[in-house]
Amino acid sequence: MFTIESCPLPENALLNTYQQNGAYTDCYCTEISNAVTHSQYVHAFYSTSVFKLERSILKWVVSKPSSDEQVVLLANEETDTFAAWSVESRCENQLLLCDYQKRTRSWLMTEHVEGENGIRTRLYFGSAVVPIKNTKTGSASFGLGFHALSWFHKLYSVVLLFSAKSRLIRCSAYPG
Repeated sequence: MFTIESCPLPENALLNTYQQNGAYTDCYCTEISNAVTHSQYVHAFYSTSVFKLERSILKWVVSKPSSDEQVVLLANEETDTFAAWSVESRCENQLLLCDYQKRTRSWLMTEHVEGENGIRTRLYFGSAVVPIKNTKTGSASFGLGFHALSWFHKLYSVVLLFSAKSRLIRCSAYPG
């Protein structure tokens, strides 16, 4: 079940705009053996214990608190702000969030696929990092911090997606 893979962005991904404009983008995917709604995925992703740790860090380091109730509102499309992010774009099966500094994007997508045993759900998670433009030279760069921490970002992305998948599996095994 631990199959989180790096993959190309789907053609219709809201994150494609950033890939086409020179930002760093990544995409990870996995499948779950049942039908999951996009709302369920968003809720599961942002309410895992791993992500709650990130939420705590954001609360204390940059004064951007969030709650489980806000996760529900975000998942149900009833708010456009959540912790350090705001909704940049969304559609039926995708959510694209922008951080408060406008440097990073976080993207979630669900896709139902027909399998041998019925409908499965492919879960996608991706990020974009927008380079900083040097006002003197006009050149763009990601900065030393980005390069130094890129290995951690990749590992953390896999852990986040795995945690969301695990939560969805647990919730489907014990509904209610």
